[in-house]
Amino acid sequence: MNGTGKGLKIAVIDSGVNLRHPHIVCRTRRVVFTPDGHGEDLLGHGTAVMAAIQEKAPEAEYWAVKIFSRTLRARNTRLTAAFEWSIANQMDIINLSLGTPNQEARETLQELVDRATAAGTLVISACTNKYRAVLPGSLEGVLGVEADCEIPRDSYRIAGSGLRFRASGYPRPLPGMPQDENLSGISFAVANMTGLVARVCENLNPRSPAAVYDALCAAL
Repeated sequence: MNGTGKGLKIAVIDSGVNLRHPHIVCRTRRVVFTPDGHGEDLLGHGTAVMAAIQEKAPEAEYWAVKIFSRTLRARNTRLTAAFEWSIANQMDIINLSLGTPNQEARETLQELVDRATAAGTLVISACTNKYRAVLPGSLEGVLGVEADCEIPRDSYRIAGSGLRFRASGYPRPLPGMPQDENLSGISFAVANMTGLVARVCENLNPRSPAAVYDALCAAL
């Protein structure tokens, strides 16, 4: 698959970013919705997610939208604010590597996804976590991702009907660390898929969820 993500604006809603990390190679800005008031990544999660996307789409522009601080948990108000910021600032792609099983948030999240789609912003998120459906990845209009560590990191699979995919659950490898001892899981499957989506989107118009799905199917 060709493409470098050139011209795309990607929001990574996560725990911030360490701009000094050698895997953060693209122009990356910080947006903060946490009480600590700074965009530094205290967990390393957002940095690993961002690195996996930038590896595949090195010519996109990135915004690390921080909603997690010392744990990978955040109030729905922070997530809502991050979505609204991303839509208002005309992001092309929102990467949300995590999800919630809390079905009470379904209506609010579906409204945000619908607004993003209407604004031309793709939402890519986890649709399952340990075989349990999570939001917003299982909602209509979201490019939902499942983890499959048997898939190479530069590839993906179609996962049944709907806008569903499977991708590798491994982040970028670290020097001297065996892959199976590194972090792994759904977060990095979403990140890997986001990078691959960015490649397809570079020369795609319109970029509706259905058009992106069709382009990804055709690229296999």
